[in-house]
Amino acid sequence: MAALKPGTRLRSAVCTTEVMVIQAPDRHVDVRCGGVPLVPLGTPPAPEAVPIPSAATGTQIGKRYVNKAGDLELLCTKAGQGSLAEGAEALAIKGAKPLPSSD
Repeated sequence: MAALKPGTRLRSAVCTTEVMVIQAPDRHVDVRCGGVPLVPLGTPPAPEAVPIPSAATGTQIGKRYVNKAGDLELLCTKAGQGSLAEGAEALAIKGAKPLPSSD
């Protein structure tokens, strides 16, 4: 896949997961879902395709997923069975920023 740009919409080739790129590095990124590279949003999934069992922990709608470096961020717009990863490294759900205390 070519370099990603913010606003790009992608979908899984093996489940119903759909994501939107929020932040992307200026390099080639191998983004996967269910162990298979993501495809452009308009591409239909193969009917018999299923996620690889080791990459099938699922995605949650509305959650942001980030890599360890923090330079890749995806927003899940439709949940599915596959889990998101950059290559072999699983993406983690981005935690909420703590609010300052009101003391």
